[in-house]
Amino acid sequence: MTDAGAPRGGEVDEGRPLVAVLDYGSGNVHSAVKALAAAGADARLTSDRGLITEAAGLVVPGVGAFSAVMSALQASRGDELIGRRLAGGRPVLGICVGMQVLFEHGVERGVETDGLGEWPGAVTELDAPVLPHMGWNTVRVGEGSVLFDGIADERFYFVHSYGAQHWTLDAMPQFRAPSVTWCDYGTPFIAAVENGPLSATQFHPEKSGAAGIRLLRNWVSSLPGSA
Repeated sequence: MTDAGAPRGGEVDEGRPLVAVLDYGSGNVHSAVKALAAAGADARLTSDRGLITEAAGLVVPGVGAFSAVMSALQASRGDELIGRRLAGGRPVLGICVGMQVLFEHGVERGVETDGLGEWPGAVTELDAPVLPHMGWNTVRVGEGSVLFDGIADERFYFVHSYGAQHWTLDAMPQFRAPSVTWCDYGTPFIAAVENGPLSATQFHPEKSGAAGIRLLRNWVSSLPGSA
């Protein structure tokens, strides 16, 4: 079991909501742990199922290919942990490919891979003259966003060639409508989604400077038990 980032002795850092960063073999996780700590979380890189289940928030990072991330999630049973948390209304935040796998399918080089199916639709290659989309870009923030409170006009750091380019989830009358944030690179694609307990960003908040830390702080502040 990995439990990086925990206070000495494993004790809970009082006053900071516990956020588990899912350790399933994805790269670029330590920067996410550091950014979450800077945003006010007691952030732990962990594969401990109990800790992941009980944490105030779960972050699902992801880099590389859609199919490789799905395989790693299934091998570690991370897909089950994500599903159980969401079934109980417990917050989850996906980042980059950790966002992409929340959709039904990913299509890369003609190969289709099933995703987690939390949202309808497919992740496909961006229609842009140069790929990957790498660097800073602005976004068009969705109505009612919590993540982008105070940072709607900021830029965020993207590194990807694929994205969800359509949003087809129908809003349920008894629930708050999802807030969907868009970005333009060759064609419009979804930059972030806030849908009940499930949120995600296509960009890397941990690489997006002060604006990224503020976004993570907005999410951490929304977690149950946050001051």
